[in-house]
Parts: sequence; C-alpha cells; structure tokens
Amino acid sequence: MSARQLVWFRTDLRTHDNSALAEAARQGPVIAVITLTRKQWKAHGHGDNKLSFWYRGFSALADDLDQLNIPLKVLSPDQFSACPEAVLELAQSLDCQQLHFNNDYGINERNRDDETVRLFKQDGRTVQRYDDGVIIPPGDLLTGNDEYYKVFTPFYKAWLKALDQQSLDIHEAPSRQKSLKSIDSDKVPAPDTPDAVDNSLWPAGTEEAEDRLERFLGSRARHYKDRRDFPFDQATSTLSPYLALGMISPRQCLTAAIHKNGGHAGDGDNNLTSWISELAWRDFYQHVLVGFPKVSRHEPFKSETRNIKWRQSKKDFKAWCEGNTGYPLVDAAMKQLVQTGWMHNRLRMVTAMFLTKHLLIDWHWGEAFFLEHLVDGELGANNGGWQWSASTGTDASPYFRIFNPTTQSKRFDPAGRFIIHYLPALSNLSEKHRHEPTASQRRELHYPETIVDHRAARERALETFKSLK
Repeated sequence: MSARQLVWFRTDLRTHDNSALAEAARQGPVIAVITLTRKQWKAHGHGDNKLSFWYRGFSALADDLDQLNIPLKVLSPDQFSACPEAVLELAQSLDCQQLHFNNDYGINERNRDDETVRLFKQDGRTVQRYDDGVIIPPGDLLTGNDEYYKVFTPFYKAWLKALDQQSLDIHEAPSRQKSLKSIDSDKVPAPDTPDAVDNSLWPAGTEEAEDRLERFLGSRARHYKDRRDFPFDQATSTLSPYLALGMISPRQCLTAAIHKNGGHAGDGDNNLTSWISELAWRDFYQHVLVGFPKVSRHEPFKSETRNIKWRQSKKDFKAWCEGNTGYPLVDAAMKQLVQTGWMHNRLRMVTAMFLTKHLLIDWHWGEAFFLEHLVDGELGANNGGWQWSASTGTDASPYFRIFNPTTQSKRFDPAGRFIIHYLPALSNLSEKHRHEPTASQRRELHYPETIVDHRAARERALETFKSLK
C-alpha cells in the first residue's frame, strides 16, 4: 500500500486545481490538515470580515474533502512559530512520511515554511512545496541584472512571454479515495468573533468562486475595460476574496479568460486583456513580497520616503474612517468598505490617495484600517496598492498621482448613483450637487463641510515630496 501523504491547506482552500493536493493524491492516500493561527492572524491585522470568510472557507473545504474521503485534521497552534512542530507531530502520529503544501510569500509565512522543511528533514521525512497561488512563481521573472522587477510594465511584458502550457495546466480534483477508516475528521470550529457584515454577500467555497468567474466572463467582461472604473455599474468580477484565500486559483481565472479570448493573453479583446493584466498585477505584488522583504516589515518600498513628515491628525483620520470628510465619493466609498467588507478598486485608489495626499496622513494607518475591514485583505495587494497610492511604492509618481476626489466623482459616478446608495441623505440633490453640495445644503442635510481644500492640500503634498530631494 502506498505511503500516506499529508497536505497542509492554508490560503489554497480548494480541491480543484490544487498542485499540492493533486501531486499528493498521485503518490498515496491523502490526509489534510489546517492550522488555525488565531493570534498570528490578529497580529497581522486581519479583521473579523476576513476571519469569518476564512473559517467559512475551511468549512466549505471540509465538505469538499469529505466527498473525496479525505479526512481533515484541525490544529490550533495560535502562532506561525508553533506550526512546524505541531504539523510534524501530526505527521508522526498519522505515519505520514511526506508533507505537501503550496507556498505563501509573506516573510513570516516563508520563515514558518522553511522551519517546517528543516524539522521534517531532521526527522527523516520529506516536504514537497509548490507555487500555486501565483501564475508565474517568484524568482522565475528577473530583470537583465538578475533582480526582481520594481516596475509593473516591464514585469507584465516578461510575464506574458513566460506564459506557457505548463503555467496554464489545470489540475483536476483527485478521484475519491478509499476510506481511511481509522482516521476521523475534526470539525472546523466557528470563528470566535461575530460576523461584521452580512455573510450572504460573500458565500464561501469553490462553487461560488467558479460561478462568479463564469458569470463575469459570460457578461460583464464584455464591457470590463470601459466600465470597470464605474463603481455603481458592478462591472468587476468580485473574485478578489476568493483569490486571496485560494477558493479559486489564478490559473483557473487566466485559462478561462484566455479561452474566452480565443487563445490570447496579451492581445485580442481589450476587455479581456485588461482583466488578464489585473491577474498579472496580483502576481507582481507577490513577487515584490519575495524580492523586497522589507515591505513585509512595514517599510516603504522607496527608502527615501521614510523621511516624509506625515501629519498625526487622529481627528482627520477618524473623519476619513467614518466617511465624514465632506467629499461625497470618498465618504460613500468608506461607507461601502465598512458596510460590505469590500471596496471598488478605483475607490481604493481615491480614498488611499485622499488620506495620504490630501490629509498627508501616514499610509500605514490606512493600510491597517483596510486590512481590518476587507474580506479580501491580503498583504501583497493591500500593501502594494497603498504604497502605490502614497507614492512610497513601486511605479510611484507623486507629481501625477494626486486625484481630485470631486473630478473623480463626476467622471466615474456622473449621476451620483453610487454616492446616494451609501449617502442616501444626498439623494434629493441634483446630480451636480451630489458631487459638491453647497454650504446651505450641507447644513440642511447635516452633511459635513470639506475637511481640507483640494488645491491647498495638493500644494502641501507636492511640497512635502519635493522636500525629499
């Protein structure tokens, strides 16, 4: 009889197109394990929305594994540092000679996994690792100087050239295995905090993720490039939470989009290629985590920006968090985040730039607030997006990236429909005044005055960044 294989699930909560699971099943009967590192997750800033979705994802995975006769064991070591020993002890108790897992890319996660490999090797057991959360693994794309890319556009060109059949091959879910009668599955516990948002907004599991992908490619993708920046249109895929926890693989998304695009990734339908480029952005930020580990340590990507004199205004930060800045699009976006656990991508840029440029408040504050509320909160994308907006990160151009929130509002929500969805008090105003209520309208509707003047704030931001030189 083949040796038992242990598969450690983390942010790859799926049985379909899972490299670690597929390879383990080819080598012998599989036992699955998850580690509930509550204290570590909290220390990393994950809020109740993400944790609730994570736990529901574990439960959905447990159901899928049960259909395959794969028992699931649940460990609760609290911290990453305790995981290697806990997983090894489980392997010893279950007589599993080999462990399989898909890589994570944050520095704490990589330290955890390296220590796991060391302990297993010391015990005479082997570990097989896979790059399954990205399409092109970190380290496979380097510049002519053998360095990680710092700018997206050349990375994207190299990424497109690197796509081959191997990077697009989908691993089918393994066949149902013979029951391991001596091993019972553990029950996934409920999260220890109440749900912060309506769970029906984010049903967990692979089936929901694959349905969203099919619906998106079947309709909304046809207008993606033209309408993706319009938050009321709901033109995006809303797959980010499912990708963040691996309920669907980026490879599945890419192959489906390429198939829809007649076999093309970088040319063809510009709506589809535009969406494919977003998958490349996702890869890019994971590569940045590995190539520049300082970003996992809360450091700016551009070292010179450490010297920015950020304002420490808790009052202004509170107004931003609560959606009381007096700029309707910014306020509506912040309401969307708190009420739904998600924010439209264009609005993530608008609100992040408002905090860091208009209010000149440290991007770390905003990054942490987003991670606390986002159901799709993930270090690479969240940190990358915040540093991009703050002009401390990759592709940073401070003199061009100071969005005027009122101009953005008029351009991407021209009728103010998104605004009044989250700020219903403004619904009786004309379309024009939904973007800029008059002073009397603000008083009448109890809507705040703007906490900062755009022109003055822009000049202050420009002078602050010029002073770095």
